[in-house]
Amino acid sequence: MRRCADCAVDIEGAWSRCPLCAGPATGEAVPSPLPAVPLTFSRRRVLRVLFLSSLAVIVASFVAQLLFNRGVDEIGVLRSVWLGVSTMWLVVLMAVRKRRNVAKGIVYLVALIGLACVYWDYLTGWHRWSLTYAVPIVCACSIVALLITVRVMRIEVGDHIVYSALTVLLGLAPIGFLAFGWVTNPIPSAICGSLSVVTLVALQVVSGPEVRHELAKRLHL
Repeated sequence: MRRCADCAVDIEGAWSRCPLCAGPATGEAVPSPLPAVPLTFSRRRVLRVLFLSSLAVIVASFVAQLLFNRGVDEIGVLRSVWLGVSTMWLVVLMAVRKRRNVAKGIVYLVALIGLACVYWDYLTGWHRWSLTYAVPIVCACSIVALLITVRVMRIEVGDHIVYSALTVLLGLAPIGFLAFGWVTNPIPSAICGSLSVVTLVALQVVSGPEVRHELAKRLHL
């Protein structure tokens, strides 16, 4: 059984750190006394919603290109859309397979893809397609993935707070690019920011009282 020397308590389960003080736990891990809780959502339904959402994003991107822009940035737009759809799949599949620290994983994933796109844009002559299209589209698709995760996978109320804050952060990044004038087309950043606000409002409307109660409990208000 693992043991925390600072708290002088024994720890059951496979904890690598003490759940009380977050200090390192020593000793051999033992099976957790808590039963394994089965998933309460249908994987088939998640994949079906994810597939339809991806199809809608691709169709909307082609329609937007036909209506607004068919110029030099077309390759950057197509590249960004496929990156966004891939990000959406990775976010949802990550949430399905590992439901802990999903918010942290989404932040790392979006940041990694965003930095890779910026570096790619820099190596190919810095046409700013990464900031104009790639980052807003990836952030917007991550927000759609959050909606699928919260709605279809029935995330607990306490996690709504984390997801709401994450939605705001994902939407603020492209708005910052737009405010500093780093983009050549303001439409993707504006859409991403609007989607962030709409998603945040929807999350609060669906579980507003429960979220406010959980927030007050966590902040000791």
